Amino acid sequence: MRPAMLSSASAPSLPLSASSITHSQTYASTLNQSSVSPILSLAPNSALQTQQLCYDDQSDQQISLDHPDQPRTIRYRLSQLCRDGQTHLARHLFDTIAQPKTVLWNTIIIGLVCNGMPDEALLFYSRMKSTPDTKCDFYTYSAVLKACAETRQLMIDFWKRDLVCTVFTTMRKRDVIACNTMISWYVKTERFKEAMRQFQMMMRMGIKLTPVTFVNLFPAVSRIGDIEIAKMLYGLLFKLGSEFVNDLFVLSSAIFMYAELGCLSFARMVFEQSLQRNTEVWNTMIGGYIQNNCPVEAIDLFVQALEAEHIVLDDVTFLSALTAALQLQRVDFAQQLHAHLTKNASALKTTILNAIIVMYSRCSVVDMSFEIFSRMHKRDVVSWNTMVSAFVQSGLDDEALMLVYEMQKQGFRIDSVTAAALLSTASNLRNQKIGQQTHAYILRHGIQFEGMESYLIDMYAKSGLIEAAKRLFERNCTYGKDQATWNAMIGGNTQNGLIEKAFAVFRQMIDQNIAPNAVTLASVLPACHPVGSLALGKQLHSFAIRYCLDQNVFVGSALVDMYSKAGAITYAENVFSLSPEKNSVTYTNMIMGYGQHGMGEKALLLFHSMRESGIKPDAITFVAVLSACSYAGLVDEGLQIYESMEREYGIKPSHEHNCCIADMLGRVGRVVEAYEFVKGLGEEGNNFGIWGSLLAACRIHGEFELGKIIANNLFQMEKQKSMTGYHVLLSNMYAENKNWEYVNRLRKAMREKGLTKDVGCSWIDIAGYVNCFVSRDQKHPQCDEIYEMLEELAVKMKDAGYKPGSD
Repeated sequence: MRPAMLSSASAPSLPLSASSITHSQTYASTLNQSSVSPILSLAPNSALQTQQLCYDDQSDQQISLDHPDQPRTIRYRLSQLCRDGQTHLARHLFDTIAQPKTVLWNTIIIGLVCNGMPDEALLFYSRMKSTPDTKCDFYTYSAVLKACAETRQLMIDFWKRDLVCTVFTTMRKRDVIACNTMISWYVKTERFKEAMRQFQMMMRMGIKLTPVTFVNLFPAVSRIGDIEIAKMLYGLLFKLGSEFVNDLFVLSSAIFMYAELGCLSFARMVFEQSLQRNTEVWNTMIGGYIQNNCPVEAIDLFVQALEAEHIVLDDVTFLSALTAALQLQRVDFAQQLHAHLTKNASALKTTILNAIIVMYSRCSVVDMSFEIFSRMHKRDVVSWNTMVSAFVQSGLDDEALMLVYEMQKQGFRIDSVTAAALLSTASNLRNQKIGQQTHAYILRHGIQFEGMESYLIDMYAKSGLIEAAKRLFERNCTYGKDQATWNAMIGGNTQNGLIEKAFAVFRQMIDQNIAPNAVTLASVLPACHPVGSLALGKQLHSFAIRYCLDQNVFVGSALVDMYSKAGAITYAENVFSLSPEKNSVTYTNMIMGYGQHGMGEKALLLFHSMRESGIKPDAITFVAVLSACSYAGLVDEGLQIYESMEREYGIKPSHEHNCCIADMLGRVGRVVEAYEFVKGLGEEGNNFGIWGSLLAACRIHGEFELGKIIANNLFQMEKQKSMTGYHVLLSNMYAENKNWEYVNRLRKAMREKGLTKDVGCSWIDIAGYVNCFVSRDQKHPQCDEIYEMLEELAVKMKDAGYKPGSD
């Protein structure tokens, strides 16, 4: 399941205004996505360069808006109206002028750019160009360049028709503002090397650099990924003097550049050497730690920021701290931070509350998330989506569905984030109806989102509609088949037992030069066990090593599982010990492997080692260790672990755990005790697996009368397909007790109900060929030799004193 529901929380971009745009605001709009975007470094440029355009006093022709004592000319009145945000009044005043001069045209264009209206600025420029006897000058082009860069609508086939470059090349005089704008434009259009070339051209032409030059250029350096260029440019800052080195926007951009390059030591050096730090500088350094997955350092710096004098922390700071708590999964710190925010703010903003909901849900305290959500006075669509996603990620799929229903009742429309959550819910519940309804809604409302095809394929495959998933995979992949789509199809085939098709899709993926990733291998490795091919598993292991994927925790976990189930427990141990990173799944698979091979003591040691390493066992881990205790007869140890589940880990025992205890007691002959244990469970004990385990124990230990009582309980819960094995088991018990009347009666009842015993199958891999063996099979090419060998073995077993059972 793809998480990524938090991406919907990104705030809308703010209008361009010299007085309103700051680095922190741009940062705030992206931090809700739990990631820091390279575009952050462009924010200072947007503010500073706009200021230069609006308030430049380099020419007598351009009167600065910063000096109200200037003569109250028409241009002054136009400028003042634009400065006050009343561009419509400025344009009305402009339209009353008979023959406006170039300076007045420029005033309106610059005013529109400063007020975040680049499209209107370009339209006004077009009107100026079409007006006879009106000439554009240097300031016109500078403003138009800025407007072009801000629209971000000129990237279509920009190699052939880039209007920004066209305007720039037609300029007779190019100054630092125009060149800075070009660097910014190249970065926005992801032409980072061109940005560097533009900077080199500025140096050759002797154009005086400004702090904005470096603010624009640093993102290009971080995206190119060259640390040496970064060091060289930062060294140039020192050479240019304190005006550059101590500029706060330059400081933020330099810290961000080094953080993007993964050089946190250099980023911290820049931070520590700064003579003054504003909120944005603190935020950038904290964000750099978060971006590089260093939550401890981020929290330490946040605490320093709290204690620092003359620093007013903003929403971005607290969003960063919340993200750090989320990464570290420190519930105690999360609660302290929540308390601090509540204490020091009259009313928390919706964005902050959304982030708190995410933080608690990722720290596995989803009930606290819902409590905050339910107390919110104002909820936006992000709030609803965040809570729905929190329920899905916590396995509370029914609650997620009810919340979506309530969301619609409140008048909020389902968007791409809600749809993704609904598809995940349908996959988890294996609910075809919900999945199909969601798919229909997506088509009806034209909803598109990244990875949609993989969500749909996964949903249909897990719902048992593998043909629908296949059709979608082959025909309806709108954006082409990416890694996620291929992985979903491979995983879907594996989960539906279509092993050969899973490998066929895997080979197609490689043939089409789609590089497999860790998820691909984790999806295809489970297919090795059903075909019984250890050789195939080893080939995939070699493939993982060749593509440097073997160190991935998910691949390592899948390899441990594959080798354990293939009987190669030593290989599984080697993979486990050499894995650099282990999670609860890795430990659980290894514990389960030990249990399946009768190594109960090793399973217990590994379970305790898991606890000491700080990895919290989950419900499946307890199933694995309890099963291992059952196989090895470690009853007392198993009971102690069972009793500690809810007391120490807050995990309520499920049917699977109760079944393990019943099986554990039954295996060692404590059948009556097992029966009393199940009776004590009440309604929770009415489960096929639990009673079936007891019935098997009754047969093994000769508890015939108790077996009949248990069988009656089973038949009262009868479900056709689930009951075949239990009918056969009870029939064998009657046969062992020579009660042929009941044997015949049971088998007649099975025939009347159409119940048939599932045929067992075993296999062995010899020289790459899997040989399958089925009871009474006549199709194997060496069938005669196999039956001759079986007869010889039967004779030898009989001579050794073995007495076969009746089944």
